Parts: sequence; C-alpha cells; structure tokens
Amino acid sequence: MYRPLPRVVSALPKRLTRASARSVITPCRPAIASSVPSHSVSIGRLLSTSRASRAEAAAKPAAPTASSSASASYSDGGPAVPGVTTDAKSRAVYITWASGITSKFHNIWLRDHCRCPQCYHPTTKQRLLNTFEIAPDAQPISAEATTEGLLVHWPLLPSERAAQPAAPEPAQGTEEAAGESAAGPQHPSLYPWRWLMRNSYSPLLSDPVTAASDDTGLKGIEKVLWGKGIGSAPPTVRYDEVMGSDEGVLKWVTKIVSLLPTTLMPRLELNLLTKRLRVAIQAQYGFAFVSGVPPTPTDTEALIRRIAFIRETHYGGFWDFTSDLAHGDTAYTDLALQAHTDTTYFTDPAGLQMFHLLSHTASKTSASGTKGPSGGESLLVDGFLAAAVLKDVHPEAYDTLSRVRIRTHSAGDENTMIRPLLDGGYPILQHDEATGELVLVRYNNDDRSVLRIDADDVEPFYDALTKWNAILTNPEGEYRVQLKPGTPLIFDNHRVLHGRAAFVGNRRLCGAYVNHDDYRSRLAVLRTQLAENRSTRGVWDDGL
Repeated sequence: MYRPLPRVVSALPKRLTRASARSVITPCRPAIASSVPSHSVSIGRLLSTSRASRAEAAAKPAAPTASSSASASYSDGGPAVPGVTTDAKSRAVYITWASGITSKFHNIWLRDHCRCPQCYHPTTKQRLLNTFEIAPDAQPISAEATTEGLLVHWPLLPSERAAQPAAPEPAQGTEEAAGESAAGPQHPSLYPWRWLMRNSYSPLLSDPVTAASDDTGLKGIEKVLWGKGIGSAPPTVRYDEVMGSDEGVLKWVTKIVSLLPTTLMPRLELNLLTKRLRVAIQAQYGFAFVSGVPPTPTDTEALIRRIAFIRETHYGGFWDFTSDLAHGDTAYTDLALQAHTDTTYFTDPAGLQMFHLLSHTASKTSASGTKGPSGGESLLVDGFLAAAVLKDVHPEAYDTLSRVRIRTHSAGDENTMIRPLLDGGYPILQHDEATGELVLVRYNNDDRSVLRIDADDVEPFYDALTKWNAILTNPEGEYRVQLKPGTPLIFDNHRVLHGRAAFVGNRRLCGAYVNHDDYRSRLAVLRTQLAENRSTRGVWDDGL
C-alpha cells in the first residue's frame, strides 16, 4: 500500500519524518503568483532544479555507499575483515562491519542461502537445497571471518546424512565408541562480504531503491523528467546502430528505462542525500525515436524484436492498422485522443509501446473529391513529472490518486470483456510497497468503469482527478510532435502518457507492445555483458 512520502523528494532517508522533510523543502520553494497556475510554476521549477541537480552531480565524484564499499577486496589493502560472533539463544550470526554497524543474520536464513553447487545450481541459478529440511532452531558448528567472506560449517541435513557412506563400527574402548568424537561430516558455506552487506536486513545497509536498480542492471542510469522543452533535442538513436550491434540496443533501451528515483530535489535536499546518490553515466527519458528505419511493417517488426518478444493482446501481436474501427477502440478512428496510458484494464499493463507512421495520404470526400492530409500530431506527457508536480502542489490529491482504486475495462469488441484480476481495480498512481517509489501510472479516463469507492472518497477523488487533468493538459508539460515515416517512436507505457490530435486523411501505422519484464531482462543482460564486460552470471550476482 502507498505510504505518503515527503513532497517532491522520493528518496529521502527514512529517518526524516514528513514534517522534518517539509522544513527542508520549504525554504527552497518559491512564492507562487496568484495570476499563474501553481502547477505551471511547479513544472518549470522542478524541471530547472532537475537540470541543476544533474549538473552538480556530474561535477562531483561519486560518493561511497554501503554497497560500493562492500565490493572492496579484503585481501589486498581493502577494509579490515569484519568481526563475527554467534549466539545460540537468538539463533543468529552477527557481523560487525568496519563502520561499527552490526548486522544480524538468522541461522535458518544463512543455511537457506548457501550457494555451493550442492545447494544451488550454478547454471540454472535455482535452489537445489530442500529448505524444509532445515531445522527451525538450526545452529552452526562454527562461523569464522575469512578474507573472502563468512565461512560457516553446518551439521549435515537429513538427506546429506543419508547420502554419506556407512562408517565402520568404532573399536571398543575408543573415544568414538564413548561418544566423545569430534564433529563428523559437515557442510561448509562461504558467503561473500559484499553479498552479505548488500543483503543485510537487520539493519538495511543498502538503499532499497538503488539496490533494486542494481538488481536489474540499471546502476548509473539517471531518470530525467521532461516537459515540452524536450522537443529541442528528443532522445534518438539510429536504426543502423540498433540493428548492427547489441551496443546499439543497449544505447536504445537505456534511453527508455523509467525505474530509478529522479534527481529532482532542490540544492538543500541534494546535500542531504549526497551519500545516497550515484553519478549518472547515462540518462533515460521513458521514450526514444529511431531514425532511418525503412517505412515498412517488416522492418519495424524486426526493430522492436531487437528488444524482446512482442506481446500478444486482443489487438493481435504486431499491428498494421488504419482508422477503420477494425477494433472497438477510439484509437482506430480519426478522433482526438487525450493523454492516457494503454491497457489500463490489464492486471499487468503493456510495458513498451511502439508506433511507426507508415503513411498519411489524402482521403476522398463526397463533397470536394479529395481532402489533403492534416492533423494527427502526437502528444507525449511525462507521467512521472506530472505526478511530481501533483505531489508538490496538491499532496492530498496525490495521496488520493495513490490510494483510491478504480475499475477499468475493455469491451468495445463483441468477443472481448477484459477487466483486471482485482475486481476493485488499481489506483492511478501505483507504488512499490517496499520502497514507496512511484513505479506505474495507470490512467485512461475513457476506459474507467462504474466508480465504486467509499462514499467519503467520491468528492476527493473527483477533485484530485480534476487537478491531475489540469497538470496533464498544461502546455508546459506537453511534448507535441508530428510522426514521420522512417522515425518510429517507442515509449514506456508505465510512465509516458500519449495522445493524438484529430486528423484528416488516411493514416497507416504499425507497432506492437513488449512486456515490461521482458524488456527489463534484456536491459539487465546487456548491461552485464557489455557495460560490465561479463559473459556469464555468477551465483552471488545481485538480484538472484
């Protein structure tokens, strides 16, 4: 469930309360003239502080973090080997780091996370260990610190004992016969220090947002919020780059990712968070164009398949369509479309979406014979910027749209009736329950079903929806562009809202959806193989 966070800043340290966060933010907030809509001022201010913060961060060396310091070597002049103690009563191992912080790891957790070849398959990266053989009160035989990591020796599990060859009977009168032998066969487990620090849960030593980004190969990629000014230099890659190498694909998808907390805070807040930020090496926008693409469905389909599999829906797989109402959806008409995200009615909305305008030609009319093509300008709105503005100017409205669940549907085709798995629906602004980060904007007012919400939420919901719409339709946040044959557009449907002006003439477009998980997998693999120059994934890699 969404937990209200400090306005504007989405990654404040947990020790800061909402009240104390506001005391930090307030001095940086400019006065808002009564003659100018508050959200217009907020859009401009947030975009300007985002640019200033990026410039300041780029000019500074990266600050050390818990996870980065944990990767240092303990055998070649790195930090001292941590201290290790065990406690039978609490059934845990305690590790005291060089910083003086002590992490607690339960014995059952450590035994369950052994990554030796007998417990964890090195190729499939799947657990072989039978978790349910581990005794709830499991105790290690020994635990010691080594330069490589924590070395623990465990008693054998029942299946391990059964696999042991039968031992010869001890001679009468020996210590073994008297039951005083040293420990028998043991199971050794070695846990790397960096892995332990990164996965410390008592206390948390890694920022959960940063850790999640690393798990998906996104470390060092900065999310950039944008408004209409992005039109002066929209993110673009060349078709030959993408089709010619995996490096080109990585460059392409890096511009689309939308999974990191934004550098969006005023200067005072930036100073507070110095130790929790990473210097960005690339920037991502939630969308990108590809130039120089042959204007054919075949070449466009080959292009999107460079990222991942195409997602099949009730619209089909790869689309090639005109405004002929082939499907019961306004997108298949020549009418204007307001800013929205697609497939809000799916439990898992489509991740990426590509459009390629193949042609826009004159149409015949009964009155004048022919009518030249016009209109159809595409509209893009950064949903994460809109949400940041709403949170900054109307925090109560942000809370409402993050909390109140609404129902949606797709029922335009006679053979289709799609609704999400949760009958109550989902909120427009969806957050990661673990981190509180905004991860998905799910909004299409046209697809909204009957509103069934608590009576006390009805008026606040409509009020919040009106404020949200005012931000989405503010010209400062709208990027309008005329699509052209040869330059397809791809965007993250979990972040970027899209729309279209009404048009005259015959337009032919093609495109497809890609699942968000498939796209993130492709990005993570490319980052591992190319950015980190590794062809294989180890059993201790992040995210496993």
